[in-house]
Amino acid sequence: METYFKKKLIIVGNIASFSSRFFKEIFKPGFEFKEFMRQCFVVGYQSLALVTITGFIMGLVLTIQSRPAMARFGAESMIPGMVSLSLIREIAPVITALICAGRVSSGIGAELGSMKVTEQIDAMEVSAINPYRYLVVTRTLATTLMIPILVLYADLIGIMGGFIGINMHSESNIAHYFSNIFESLEYTDILPAIIKTFFFGFFIGIIGCYEGFNASGGTKSVGKAANSAVVTASLMIFIIDLIAVQVTDLFFEL
Repeated sequence: METYFKKKLIIVGNIASFSSRFFKEIFKPGFEFKEFMRQCFVVGYQSLALVTITGFIMGLVLTIQSRPAMARFGAESMIPGMVSLSLIREIAPVITALICAGRVSSGIGAELGSMKVTEQIDAMEVSAINPYRYLVVTRTLATTLMIPILVLYADLIGIMGGFIGINMHSESNIAHYFSNIFESLEYTDILPAIIKTFFFGFFIGIIGCYEGFNASGGTKSVGKAANSAVVTASLMIFIIDLIAVQVTDLFFEL
């Protein structure tokens, strides 16, 4: 058991060291802008379909499931506000981040792991190209910026799914629906949720890159790197979410 925890602590230290290099490299000249834009396209645009379907279903199901309980108390008019608060504060950020951990982090881990075992990363170093700056900085920065945008998009799609869910049992005007939502929302509901998504995006990218960069032992390690990236990134999302909730709660108590 002691050896197990020791190994895990070593991994945590290695990830921290790997992450600290990101903040050093990002401010150095020679930023790979074209590769960064390509990664934004891969992370953002190519995830839209999955995020759209998931966001719509989240809003629709949450509305349908909440309606009977709210109807018992004669509070059906509060469903739009309740659904929007649930989506924006917690459900959309966490579910979208987990989807991206499965799709993006595993893809980065597999891609860089394949490059590592086939010695392409070593070839980049020989060619006087900084592989960390080209591969890690661009991908991590792309996930850090695109995950919050995808979460905001999922919020909107989820709210529209909620509108469809309400209209399955009663008629509701979209202007009245959004009026109820805006009456329920405050900046303190939105800002903490957005801020934590930047941390989600950063760890999704950096963990995928770390696992890929440290792949070794042939092609078998590529699958292992992809799997480890998903598991570790998903765990970090829950840990960050727990910390964010505690910090937000403490801040508003003060």
